[in-house]
Amino acid sequence: MTSTRFPWAGRNYRVQTAATVISGIGTSGAPIATAFAVLALGGTVTEVGYVTAARIVPMVLLLLLGGALADRLPRHHVMVAANLFSSLSQAVLAVLVLTGEARLWHLLLLSAAGGVGFAFYAPAAEGMIMESVAKEHSARAFAVFRMALNGAQIGGAALGGALVAAVGPGWVLAIDAGTFLGAAALRLLLDLDAPVRETDGGGLLADLREGWREFTGRRWLWVVVLQFSVLMAALGAVESVYGPVVAKERLGGADAWGLALAAFGLGLLAAGPLMVRWQPQRILLVGNYGVFLFALPAVALAAGTSLPVLSAAMFLSGAGITVFGVNWMVALQQEIPPELFSRVAAYDHFGSIGLMPLGTAAAGPVALALGMEGALWTCAALIAVLALLVLAEPQVRRLRRAAPDVVPERETVTSG
Repeated sequence: MTSTRFPWAGRNYRVQTAATVISGIGTSGAPIATAFAVLALGGTVTEVGYVTAARIVPMVLLLLLGGALADRLPRHHVMVAANLFSSLSQAVLAVLVLTGEARLWHLLLLSAAGGVGFAFYAPAAEGMIMESVAKEHSARAFAVFRMALNGAQIGGAALGGALVAAVGPGWVLAIDAGTFLGAAALRLLLDLDAPVRETDGGGLLADLREGWREFTGRRWLWVVVLQFSVLMAALGAVESVYGPVVAKERLGGADAWGLALAAFGLGLLAAGPLMVRWQPQRILLVGNYGVFLFALPAVALAAGTSLPVLSAAMFLSGAGITVFGVNWMVALQQEIPPELFSRVAAYDHFGSIGLMPLGTAAAGPVALALGMEGALWTCAALIAVLALLVLAEPQVRRLRRAAPDVVPERETVTSG
């Protein structure tokens, strides 16, 4: 059975989208709760950065293993296991915060556990979405998927900020645990008859080497991932560390930051209908134009703007992420063989977030050295310069959307 409005949306696509929406409601509020849980313990901007980094480090260390497993095992099994693990870790953290027993080392350890869950979940989830739609419908499918997820993020961020302000961060963490559990239950309904992916019997290391050859053989791919390795470190510092601290000191606290994040989610959502209809030919060139908008929240925070101006900057940044993200996913589905997709997605995630622990851990010391404004202006400049530099790569500028019935030959992609 398929949707009459979206006839390309099969059962697996609809189940995966619904499960992602459910978990997205919780996960969009959890970073606010975690940051303010640290601050409630008397932590500083440095401790907030350490806790954020603690979540990212296991992602970096385990993403490649997660990608290799997702290309070998049934992807829905990997996702369910990862969701259940994340639910358990967030439930334990929620209990500790609600009972007043939480200590900084608890937040560090359980944030790291959340990173472990994500490392195994993300490559499998992207592979499942890829399997669930035909290539000719990929742009519409990814745009609708992002609209649904971003709608959940709007509500989740606003609810998270409001609940942190009203009843404290523990209940937001408890909601996150519950949404992970609900998502796992839904993913048990995914089609169990999906085709088994063949492997060459060489083991996980051989699988990873094959994925690495695929990744490095496409210059447009590793250039953009290299760009995002630095860009995401700057964004992580802004969104996970500097934003909550500035909100507490100048904008009114958690509820104000929750509203700013909701505006960010609204921007993500608002760009969705555009990407459903618009199918630019130069997919990475157009996608990278959206990257320039990523710098606006740092500019607004550094300039000491009001909450409405900050929210407008967050809105535009969210729209830019949707423009980039849909075009990026179309490029990946168009160019990467399905049997290698989760491994390539793992290298994508690995490279993109590899420096985020450094960025978030260094956020406090950098703010002490440069001042909060100086640190924010530095992040904004980095993002803008990287968006310019990546356009120097011809493959980024020239990669075109393929016709629906054309699968690009590998040698045409890897040529200069």
